[in-house]
Amino acid sequence: MANYYTDHPEFDFYLNHPEMKRVVELKERNFEDKDRYEDAPVDHDDAIENYKNVLEITGDIAANIIEPNSEDVDLEGPHLVDGRMHYASKTYENLDATRKAGLWGISMPRRYGGLNMPITPYSMASEIISAADAGFQNIWSLQDCIETLYEFGSEEQRQKYIPRVCAGETMSMDLTEPDAGSDLQRVMLKATYSEKDGCWLLNGVKRFITNGDSDIHLVLARSEEGTHDGRGLSMFIYDKNQGGVTVRHIEHKLGIHGSPTCELVYKNAKAELCGSTRMGLIKYVMALMNGARLGIAAQSVGVSQAAYNEALSYAKDRKQFDTAIIRFPAVYDMLSRMKAKLDAGRSILYQTARYVDIYKALDDIARERKLTAEERQEQKKYARLADAFTPLAKGMNSEYANQNAYDAIQVHGGSGFIMEYKCQRLYRDARIFSIYEGTTQLQVVAAIRYITNGTYMGMIKDMLEREVADSMKALKVRVALMAEKLEDAVNAVKEAGSQELQDFVARRLYEMTADTIMSLLILDDATRSPQLFEKSANVYVRYAEAEVNAHHSFIKSLRAEDLEYYRQAEKEAETEE
Repeated sequence: MANYYTDHPEFDFYLNHPEMKRVVELKERNFEDKDRYEDAPVDHDDAIENYKNVLEITGDIAANIIEPNSEDVDLEGPHLVDGRMHYASKTYENLDATRKAGLWGISMPRRYGGLNMPITPYSMASEIISAADAGFQNIWSLQDCIETLYEFGSEEQRQKYIPRVCAGETMSMDLTEPDAGSDLQRVMLKATYSEKDGCWLLNGVKRFITNGDSDIHLVLARSEEGTHDGRGLSMFIYDKNQGGVTVRHIEHKLGIHGSPTCELVYKNAKAELCGSTRMGLIKYVMALMNGARLGIAAQSVGVSQAAYNEALSYAKDRKQFDTAIIRFPAVYDMLSRMKAKLDAGRSILYQTARYVDIYKALDDIARERKLTAEERQEQKKYARLADAFTPLAKGMNSEYANQNAYDAIQVHGGSGFIMEYKCQRLYRDARIFSIYEGTTQLQVVAAIRYITNGTYMGMIKDMLEREVADSMKALKVRVALMAEKLEDAVNAVKEAGSQELQDFVARRLYEMTADTIMSLLILDDATRSPQLFEKSANVYVRYAEAEVNAHHSFIKSLRAEDLEYYRQAEKEAETEE
């Protein structure tokens, strides 16, 4: 029987990464729960074994319930009845299975009914479920919204809401509106405090809300009358049981059909303030979005894995000219690049997750006691690393998922264009990954300051100091040359002194940076486990090297005045107006 966890030894490799020692130590508070909870681990090995048990259950449900249901869910999708969203019928089976297995509230403390697992194994579970059905992963993984309530809500709110999520109630984050997408400062849903009701009342419309008819919502709303920017926005908790919100429309989408995307109408909906007023966008949404972006990175890796699986299986079975097509160079070239992108993408995903784990655990400890000077330094270091790596993990993996899904169809040839084959669904599902929770262009915006101020280059130089296996040393030399070209390109852009030019080539600088960092990460992985990663390391470094060389050549030959050629579309649009 298939199991999406045990079928892939890469998960155990990352669970046994040296940095997991510190992750587990911090998350388990030196295993202080062992005397209070029967299922709490007694030491590091016991904790890792607990994570493996949860992941094995997840892998079983993903392979044998969620994936077999995925086609029916895709065809049926959610539907609207009297202002309420109803999931596809098989989605309810998925929800029931994950609830009975206890796969909700995974990262929450045991005192609220959670499993107290770090973000790293939680991201593995998210990847596994996404490989089965990315649409259902959206519904299931939105439980991560509870992290924001846990971090910024009151203890009374934690006691009220977290156990419900741990029991399997669903969540959503209601941020965007018809006139506020990427620019959330334009949010205008109104929040007014009612002395009569002793609570806040929400009025307005939210659009493109994933899982929008969930049980518990985190809502971004304008609490300060007369404001028009982010400083007037606050975060609220809305409980569906209170009423006051109806679903006006469910979007008919290209992919992820099982995940309902709703337009919501708020009419005097009763809500609670989460945290402090005016901090909704400035602080709470940023924390919420960083978690969501890591979730999309995991979702992307899951679909990349599924696309590779489909392409590999088809290439083994399909014969042309009496030869399995996997033996054709044009095909095994595609397959090798798919696997290399998958492995490199997974490496940066779990490196980022470990960074997030360490700083978030220290943040949590800081709410209970004063951190030592060493802990504060560690917290600051890992928060900076997580902030720098998250846009790389989200942006690159979402793009790789699209590329791998595209190549999976190409391997299938004409059959890939037929709806009976799974690869077409993966292709449709993947397309949203580089758009929602911050487009790839916004990930570039988030990363560019770390590129121009030398933060990433400092990280790269530190990584280049690490020892690699003898079999990886020649590749490391090539990566060092990539780093030199990246630094040269960055310096050339800075010396040009044109903000427009920097903005124009920012995506190329971003990709050069990610290519270099991911190459170094997969060299580290191949050093520790050549049987798993040596082939991908060789393929990925060569792929990344070609990308870096091309971007370097483009940037070095570009002048500010050359941008005039690229403004042609803008000028044509002005002419038409």
